[in-house]
Amino acid sequence: MTKSELIEKIAAKNPHLTIKDVERIVSVVFDRIIKSLAQGDRVEFRGFGAFSVRTRSPRVAKNPRTGEQVKVEERKIPHFKTGKQLFELLNK
Repeated sequence: MTKSELIEKIAAKNPHLTIKDVERIVSVVFDRIIKSLAQGDRVEFRGFGAFSVRTRSPRVAKNPRTGEQVKVEERKIPHFKTGKQLFELLNK
């Protein structure tokens, strides 16, 4: 599902809201999730899952083309862990 499809579905179920209102709501929610993760916070939606940030240690990797060793700096990556309800729904 894309962001625009999500907006359309929410607007269809809430005819009292305009498309622009729904777009703003969805954008605010996504922006808040992004800002929270950027600050290192965890974002949890009960039954759905939790977003968090993990740190990958620095390492030495190989360039697949040249075989040359390359230093890869420490990185922060987003991580998603499914909630119990979503996990059970997917694995019926």
